[in-house]
Amino acid sequence: MTSILIVNGHPDGAEAHFCGALADAYAESARKAGHAVARIDVADDAVGFIHSKSEWTNGDPPDFVTAAQKAILAADHIVFVYPLWLGTMPAKLKAWLEQVLRPDFIGMSEGVTFPKGLAGRSARIVVTMGMPAPFYRLWYGAHSLRSFDRNILHFVGIKPVRWTLFGMVEGSAKARRRGLSRMAALGRAGR
Repeated sequence: MTSILIVNGHPDGAEAHFCGALADAYAESARKAGHAVARIDVADDAVGFIHSKSEWTNGDPPDFVTAAQKAILAADHIVFVYPLWLGTMPAKLKAWLEQVLRPDFIGMSEGVTFPKGLAGRSARIVVTMGMPAPFYRLWYGAHSLRSFDRNILHFVGIKPVRWTLFGMVEGSAKARRRGLSRMAALGRAGR
């Protein structure tokens, strides 16, 4: 049994989105397969921006940070689901990551160049987009996805990191059903 944390990074909690449906499909299948599943919907958190290094290292974190950090520590595997906005993750998800991944939590201290405080966990990044996924990978080089993988997750010790991209999400119902089926299979496998 794997302990899984799903982070739904869609910033709009006012209505249903495909990201939420993907997270639901993954969670339901993972639970049925015997995995322990926890979920965070970033849209539910009052996330503010960090404005300085001092605020990041010494500031008082918002209320949601402690619960999010506990959920991350309890997880063997973390699944991030978010839409591609202007070529990258939504600003609210990035701000959430900055709030949660504070220096003391990730093992960053004086003299530590590469903190590995979250080692021993794996991750999957699931990104939805309006363009075809191969176009994002080939033409744009999946730059923001690579940055999240290498510069955030690997930086704090989370690896391996796998990617799942769903393009043309505003397209056919058949494509959405295939996406939900793919997420259900990943949930069953705990990957």
